[in-house]
Amino acid sequence: MNGTPLGRALSALALLLVVAMLVGAALGQPVGLGYVASGSMAPTLSTGDGFLAVPSAFVEPEEGDVVVFEAQELHDGGLTTHRIVGETDEGYVTRGDANPFTDQDGPEPPVTDDQVVAVAPQVNGEVVSIPHLGTGVMALQTTVERVGPLGGSAGPLLVWIGLLLTCVALLSDRGTTRRQTDRSRSRPGVIRTQTLVVVVVLLVVIPVTAAMVVPSGVHTFGIASTTADSDDPLVIEPGERSTVEHTLHNDGAVPAVAVLEPTSEELSVESDRASLPRDSSTSVAVTLSAPEEEGEYYRSFTEHRYLAVLPPSVLVWLHGIHPLLALSTVNLVVLAGFLALAAVVAGLRPQRIRSSSTPLSVRLRRTALAWWERR
Repeated sequence: MNGTPLGRALSALALLLVVAMLVGAALGQPVGLGYVASGSMAPTLSTGDGFLAVPSAFVEPEEGDVVVFEAQELHDGGLTTHRIVGETDEGYVTRGDANPFTDQDGPEPPVTDDQVVAVAPQVNGEVVSIPHLGTGVMALQTTVERVGPLGGSAGPLLVWIGLLLTCVALLSDRGTTRRQTDRSRSRPGVIRTQTLVVVVVLLVVIPVTAAMVVPSGVHTFGIASTTADSDDPLVIEPGERSTVEHTLHNDGAVPAVAVLEPTSEELSVESDRASLPRDSSTSVAVTLSAPEEEGEYYRSFTEHRYLAVLPPSVLVWLHGIHPLLALSTVNLVVLAGFLALAAVVAGLRPQRIRSSSTPLSVRLRRTALAWWERR
């Protein structure tokens, strides 16, 4: 079946999903596939198991769903995969299937909609899981973190280089599938440069766009305008103001810039931008105003997230023209870097595919060594 168009399409789809998961891990956002790094979801998902991850923009979470959310306290504010077991006015109640208590029984507040980044689809009540798919991702991340001096700014670059080398090696596994009668139209066993460019574009643009779009969104605060005494900063005397700290998370290996835009005059933020170093959290001061009339009100601001491949001032300027322009420019910059790297690794000539019995690991090592010698 591997030589048939359907087989090749399924193989390409599988490769795309796996690489998307690797890229999503590097960027800190599940892209197509996610995985669990602990046993809190056992027996539904064991440590290292992968699962399909549908962005929350395309599906509304509900009780019983397994969701990936940006925790405020769990895992030092990192991404957490748990099940929704209840819903309150403040948000969702979540719990790991293996845990005897909910996250909200501990320090984690109720999970709001803007914290949910993905939902794991279920078939007949069972999560669609892929055993051990995330084990290799965790091993790759651990290796990058232990590189030492290269574990800083060069760490993400090593991940990208590894992904690209993997794609080149896997493409060479396809073998010659055309018959000799096709020689009048094209050379058998040869991948054209244009095809390689299309593959790189798909593997870069989709995950990079998702890494910026998924964490973007509206952050909402519910306030109470009342004369009642309270230590809660969201309980404000009529006509007065209160300042709260709001935390923005970046769980990826690539620094980011958040552009913050209040949606009303009753809310202001200390700055129109926030720099988010890789794998970190940043707090911003948000000032909320209560009206003279008592009651419950909502205040919100919009966050637009961009990968910091350009100076923050440039990204803010591009965003001021139009968010789509900033998004497209980031994609073009990243894509240009990838295509340049692909040209160094694979060359600009059409790539000939040869059937080989040499193990994939050996070919990967040879490719990496050859690339290193050409530096």
